[in-house]
Amino acid sequence: MRKTALLVAAATLLGALAAAPTAHADPSRGPHGSYGPYGQGLDHCTAATPDTTSLACHFDVPPGTYDVTVTLGGDTPGSTAVSGETRRSLLAETVTGAGQRVRRSFTVDVRDPEGEPTGAAGSPGLDLVLGGPAPRVAGLQVTPAGATRRLFLVGDSTVCDQPGEPYAGWGQFLPARLKRGIAVANHADSGESTVTFLQNPALFERVEAAIRPRDPVLIQLAHNDKQTDAATYRANLTTLVERVRARGGEPVLVTPIVRRWFNADGTLGNGTALLVNGLGVDHPAEIRALAATLGTPLVDLTALTRARVEELGPEASKALYLTTEKRDNTHTSVRGASEYAALVAAELRARGIVPERLLR
Repeated sequence: MRKTALLVAAATLLGALAAAPTAHADPSRGPHGSYGPYGQGLDHCTAATPDTTSLACHFDVPPGTYDVTVTLGGDTPGSTAVSGETRRSLLAETVTGAGQRVRRSFTVDVRDPEGEPTGAAGSPGLDLVLGGPAPRVAGLQVTPAGATRRLFLVGDSTVCDQPGEPYAGWGQFLPARLKRGIAVANHADSGESTVTFLQNPALFERVEAAIRPRDPVLIQLAHNDKQTDAATYRANLTTLVERVRARGGEPVLVTPIVRRWFNADGTLGNGTALLVNGLGVDHPAEIRALAATLGTPLVDLTALTRARVEELGPEASKALYLTTEKRDNTHTSVRGASEYAALVAAELRARGIVPERLLR
């Protein structure tokens, strides 16, 4: 029954899409016309579930970076979002009017494992979901991006591509803030500290090997350095910065997001909230000082997230974290991860870390 329902839903949606204008087949472009050298288009998509109009699309491509262009719109109004791989947000909801067509492009990092470096492998190739409240898709093109820039993320569970709901890392929502021409390579991994990220060959060594000149590398590690002394913490961050620079990359130090632990006066002035560890090491202060010493750009995400949480207050700020769902005041919800990704993107723009032309 489930298979039959899926086929019916897919046929219904693809039938509606067929009414939209698309390019004619060109034998020189592969067996499916305008969809690139791999023959990629809507014929690679099926209904995501029987009760939704979302499309799940799979492309059998090797690891690398890929440019994706979607043509959105249809005969009726729509609102379409694109996600991919391990729940990455690749394109925020885009509204189209009746009869309107818009094109949006972005670049995707395809790797194995596709999410957390020590997590499940995921499926090979590129997976996309064309969804949203009212998806309207007229065309889809996927082509190799070649030696495009990548923005690497080194971090913990508050940054990583979280595999399952309701968890979400801010790095998971950063791709939706970028345009075609730069791909987010999120190598953040749950439970990691500055110590373990350097020790495990599956973590920093893999990032290091992939860095090309001018690739930004954002480093946010603190939440799990609970018993790391100040000297070791500084030394580990310095090692990460120096090894990124040795590869020609551009290291960026990022202070950690706050934990949602309020004082009685409605502020986040306590050590738990502001990432002071069990040895009394003030991680954000150490990062700020080290960034100044090493001449490294700083994204003070601690200050930015503190301001946002205190602005919302004890009750409304619960929506940014998993307070209600999991009694968890450290990990963010989809809303929290999305808002914090927007804060990071604004800093990338303000500090010239990513060119304006590559930011949404």
